[in-house]
Amino acid sequence: MRSLNLLHGKGVKILIALLLLSTAIRSYGQTPTYSYYYRVYFNDKGDNLNYSPEDLLSSRALYRRHKAGIPVPDYKDFPVNKNYLNTISSAGYKLHCTSKWMNTALFKTQFSANISSLLNLPFVHDIKIVKSPGKKGGLNNKLDFQVTQADPTAYDRPVTMLNGKAIHNSGYDGRGILIAILDGGFTYADQISSLISLRSRNGVKKTFDFIKNSDFVYSSSSHGTAVLSVLAGNKPEFLEGTAPGADYLLLKTEDVDSEYPVEEDFWAAGAEYADSTGADIISSSLGYYYFDDPSMNYKYSDLDGKTAFVTRVADIAASKGILVVNSAGNERNKEWKRIIFPSDGKSVLAVGAVDANNNISAFSSAGPSYDGRVKPDNAAMGVNVPVQVDITTFGRSSGTSFSCPILSGMAACLLQAVPKALNTDIIEVLRTSADKYNLPDSLYGYGIPDMVTALVKLQDKYVTMPLEESVIGPNPTTGSIEIIFRQPPEILTIEIVSMTGKMVYRNDYQDYAGRSLVITELQNSEQGMYFIRIIKGTVEKVYKIIKLRN
Repeated sequence: MRSLNLLHGKGVKILIALLLLSTAIRSYGQTPTYSYYYRVYFNDKGDNLNYSPEDLLSSRALYRRHKAGIPVPDYKDFPVNKNYLNTISSAGYKLHCTSKWMNTALFKTQFSANISSLLNLPFVHDIKIVKSPGKKGGLNNKLDFQVTQADPTAYDRPVTMLNGKAIHNSGYDGRGILIAILDGGFTYADQISSLISLRSRNGVKKTFDFIKNSDFVYSSSSHGTAVLSVLAGNKPEFLEGTAPGADYLLLKTEDVDSEYPVEEDFWAAGAEYADSTGADIISSSLGYYYFDDPSMNYKYSDLDGKTAFVTRVADIAASKGILVVNSAGNERNKEWKRIIFPSDGKSVLAVGAVDANNNISAFSSAGPSYDGRVKPDNAAMGVNVPVQVDITTFGRSSGTSFSCPILSGMAACLLQAVPKALNTDIIEVLRTSADKYNLPDSLYGYGIPDMVTALVKLQDKYVTMPLEESVIGPNPTTGSIEIIFRQPPEILTIEIVSMTGKMVYRNDYQDYAGRSLVITELQNSEQGMYFIRIIKGTVEKVYKIIKLRN
């Protein structure tokens, strides 16, 4: 990144000409084409900072902050000063979006502008040009991917590789967790067959395109569709998503028509939207390093976790309690070779790609970060991963774009299983449960995590071990019951029977993971006495529980 070279001359006349030309275009009913984008850095946010937490964040976002003990609000939560924005807009610049975390604003013009007068404003710290006219250079077609048909690998290998089958079999599918996907478009995601159950339960909570400032995201690219299918897809024998029960925000932050630092501003806008909406996880299969204008390129020395704009934003998102998961990149067999931004973030979980035999792929970007930290953090399957981008057919595709959502989804299952867990806890257990934790390297990082081991580590921290073989509560209950086991039961059957002998609920867990089980099946039942039968192999225990009126 570099500061804009200032143009000299009669700036006022140029600004007036811009305004007149813009007015003329609008008078003919044409949509203006904005070719120049400027990132304006402000010195402060002014004096009027009288906001309540509820003015700035949703109840979900506030809950996440409070759970982690994060003060609400802090200075970064306050919006960019409106008077500052209005002053610049009145000079002929069109506001596109802002970043309250970075205290910046993105403005655009149709023609190159002399911004020297803006730099003289007392509240402006700096201005950088982040996009100018030019054709796509073809250096970074990160969202281009191939879908093939034939592959002998089991369709559920992405899950079994992480020992995630036991997690799913235990009822943990990401339910109650909100995942924000930042990507380049979701063509056909509103139609493909593997997402029927997601759509039928209204699991897509919000959508937004930060390039066009529109709610419509089902165009431009099917890359986000493939990512969503890896997370939420559900089609037996074809595709098993890692978090089919989670809810989703579909956020388009990538401009597929060009490659410029302006996309970091779009990414920031998406991350802040995810935060304020209450997302628990950001899954980003995007990254930056080279641009269509080579003078804007990053250098390896910038991979220090504190230089790149998008990396700083990602770490701020993590500081708000969000688990930020990012693709390590597909650059090891190309000129760059290294991980991409923002995967160098100190609080970002960077994911590399292995094949079905747990071998690192030739393309998976290499670490470490420039300042010597282990990167990537973990690895997951990223070669011939089952995806769906066509309405009815399935295929396989490769890239860290897909190893990233595989791990994002399994992390959502962990958060569901242990609601008290923080984003930092998830990163820690994914590292310590991985196969290379004691000897990490620059390709696998800490390696491929074992999700059952990770779950047990989380429950050891947050779930009190009972003295008895199992305990149940609360009793009485309004419908939700938690059973805590002294040891993971592995094979388990749960039955709920009414006083009249009617079977209200039964479930057989053939591969149960963890020491805690939440059952909600009594929520819609009548008040009264019920029997809960717990069967572990040949051992059986029965509890009486009182169901109260809701």
